[in-house]
Amino acid sequence: MDYFRKNSGTGSNKQSSTPIRMRIIVGVILVLFAMLIGQLAYLQLVYGSRFKAEVQQSDSTVVSNQVPRGVMYDAEGHVLVGNKATNAITYTKSTSTTTTQIYQISNALSNYIKITDEKPTKQMVADYYLADGDNNTKITAKLPKSAKVDANGNKKTNSEVYQAAIAYVEKLNPKLTEKQKTAALIFNKISGAYTLSTIYIKNKGLTDKEIAQVGEHLSELPGVGIGTDWQRSYPNGSSIQSIIGSVSTEKSGLPSDNLQYYLRNGYSRNDRVGTSYLEEEYEPLLKGTKSTSKVTTKSNGNIQQTKTVYDGQAGASLMLTIDAKYQKEVQASLKRIYSSAIGAGAARYSNGAYAVAMNPNTGALLAAAGLNRNTNTGKVTDNALGVINQSFVMGSVVKGATVSGGLINKVITPTNNTLPDTPIYLPGSPVKKSVYPVGTFSSLDAETALEVSSNIYMMHLAMNWVGAKYVPKTYIHMPDTAFNTLRRNFAMFGLGQKTGVDLPGEVAGIEGKSFNSKGNILSGSVLDLAYGNYDAYTPIQLVQYVSTIANGGYRMQPYIVQSVGKTGKDGKKIYINYNKKPNVQQSIPWTSDELNVVREGFWRVVHGTNGWGTAHYLKDVKPSVSGKTGTAQTFYYDAEHPNRKHNIELINATFIGYAPSKNPKLAVAVVFPGLDPDMEGKYTLQVAKAMIQDYFKLHSTK
Repeated sequence: MDYFRKNSGTGSNKQSSTPIRMRIIVGVILVLFAMLIGQLAYLQLVYGSRFKAEVQQSDSTVVSNQVPRGVMYDAEGHVLVGNKATNAITYTKSTSTTTTQIYQISNALSNYIKITDEKPTKQMVADYYLADGDNNTKITAKLPKSAKVDANGNKKTNSEVYQAAIAYVEKLNPKLTEKQKTAALIFNKISGAYTLSTIYIKNKGLTDKEIAQVGEHLSELPGVGIGTDWQRSYPNGSSIQSIIGSVSTEKSGLPSDNLQYYLRNGYSRNDRVGTSYLEEEYEPLLKGTKSTSKVTTKSNGNIQQTKTVYDGQAGASLMLTIDAKYQKEVQASLKRIYSSAIGAGAARYSNGAYAVAMNPNTGALLAAAGLNRNTNTGKVTDNALGVINQSFVMGSVVKGATVSGGLINKVITPTNNTLPDTPIYLPGSPVKKSVYPVGTFSSLDAETALEVSSNIYMMHLAMNWVGAKYVPKTYIHMPDTAFNTLRRNFAMFGLGQKTGVDLPGEVAGIEGKSFNSKGNILSGSVLDLAYGNYDAYTPIQLVQYVSTIANGGYRMQPYIVQSVGKTGKDGKKIYINYNKKPNVQQSIPWTSDELNVVREGFWRVVHGTNGWGTAHYLKDVKPSVSGKTGTAQTFYYDAEHPNRKHNIELINATFIGYAPSKNPKLAVAVVFPGLDPDMEGKYTLQVAKAMIQDYFKLHSTK
């Protein structure tokens, strides 16, 4: 107890020491404050100007902009597809633009322009509606608790609540005035724009009044400007627009199926690119090099200055092999004659017609025309692309390749090529014969067989060629290699093979079955193949094949782009950087005597005296024509009802030819599929005649 009492007596000393400690603490605090004030004064006086400059400093970013797309010209230098400059209202989004500001700009701009070619979706309407702060607050308050709080009582994210508000507004479906609909579209365009990128608010149908009103109020519309855009134009018509292809819009942007490819190659998501055919095939050349600008922004995110660093380079110009005038003539002739076939009832079940012309010595395509017909509605539309992506059984036009194969493989020779003209009788099958009556000819040489289009000759030739064993009405044995033997020969001329034309989407044709379900070769079909009544080919394959005969045995790769260059600043002069060189894909290993057998046969088809000649209609055409007709059996196919069976027998009528017969400069192929067999007429010959006469009329002085 004494001990505790002694310690309790120390209280007076503790009380006396407290003021001293407080003085020390207060002194330290005062010193620290003095040091802080001194440091602040030092920074303000010594570094104040530097800090002020840093706060006010700007930031620079390099952005890119699209340039006009490359122009396409025809063989004579006429513009087939160009760029039409149009006025545009643009918007460049700053780094600090808020939703409220976008809403205000959209409403303000809708006072001066109208967008009538687009309609806002429900999503766009909802986004625009909720951009109004009052609307947002009102709608959010009306949302059920489940839209704001999850099952565990936790608050949902702002994004989740916003999506619930969007759904609510979409269901509410607020009615907007026409002006508000325009504002909603503008709001959507601006909201989706990348920071510092320039987009087009309106680039079609902009009136002078709209430009003037926007121009007067640019100071009230931050980011809005008046610029120039371009649209594809077709000053020489659209007859080959399907071959030229199409370009995506700024709205559709990059194709989703190749999105990563384009992004890796420097495209922006809203860039316009070629989406089909020549526009797609030559996209890397046509797109040009984007211009670049240096955009300077203030610290608050507003754009201070935009300066062009590089003007960019417009897309390369393409000069095509097609002559616009000749193309129009071919398309017009095909339409006129096909219409006459429809009017006569011959094309009741026909689904189109096709014609293609080529320079046989180079492979340059001179014209490509096509028609597609809906057999249910009768509507006819242009389909020039059908020459590369439509396949048909072509009939007797392939007999030149069959005879050539027999000569090259020494089954027949130029001096010994006579074969019996007796029909083929297969066990359990209808007789296989030619169009003319049995017994018309006892035997035929190769030239006459081509002249009168003998199916029998080709079947006997094929059996000798592949080593078939045959007893009439009793027995036939085909080696399993028979189809391969004949198809290899046809492929040598390009039949059944992609030609390699510089257009995407080409097909190789259709091969018929070689064996039945039991693994047995289809012997009768081998014979059908020999005279062109089995496999299907494309019109461009036909013109490549006949060109090979016309030029002496060189299978030329077809092409449609002759040269690549640059259009001068005057928009007229073209500076060529690259010219296409003709490409020989294969040389036919025949002798001149073997070639002359086929050429003589093709000459006789037109100029022969035999009553069974098939193209005497062209005998008086100048310059002289050599060629081959074809007829193949087929059946009506209803594309809109593919499972519906039809037993309507039809024919595909075809013609291939070249002119002049000596030193050919033009090769043509014409296909009229699905004609009435009793009304075949001379439609293909009429088209061929027009194609040949029109070409040499246009080029008579060249």
